Amino acid sequence: MNIFFLTIIFLILIYIFLSWFAKSSSKKLSDFFRKSIISGSIILAIIAIVAGRYIFSLPFLLAILPLIKTKAGITLLQLFRLWTLIKTLQNTGRFNFKNNIKANHQEMSRDEACRILNLDPNKDYSKDEILSSYKKIMKKIHPDVSPELNRLASIVNQAKEVLIK
Repeated sequence: MNIFFLTIIFLILIYIFLSWFAKSSSKKLSDFFRKSIISGSIILAIIAIVAGRYIFSLPFLLAILPLIKTKAGITLLQLFRLWTLIKTLQNTGRFNFKNNIKANHQEMSRDEACRILNLDPNKDYSKDEILSSYKKIMKKIHPDVSPELNRLASIVNQAKEVLIK
């Protein structure tokens, strides 16, 4: 109901503006547009100042997420994928931030290895497909890129070995 009234008001305003536009002289129009551009710029500047703290809200961040790159050369979207990989490993008990080394020596299942390499556990993959997925992940987490990811890289290596066998 409100949308209906707003649409009618909007159309009436457009009609009034167009009728004024048709009846006025070019000097009046140029003055009007010059003043409206200046006042519109001032209003937009005030809106930007007031709403500036809301610019980096979650929808805006999600819209620009693929465009932002970190110092390591990966996008934040890829960083989010690494975070989901770490969460998957934490849920299975393979990776935690405590130095529990025996968790890495557990036997890894095929399903778990597929999830780590971002593959579908219900499909059979060739060696080339497994290596391709492995290389995509290792480009992001190789210990040469970041030495802190050494344990994570060893888990991904173990997942590759389980799937190739």
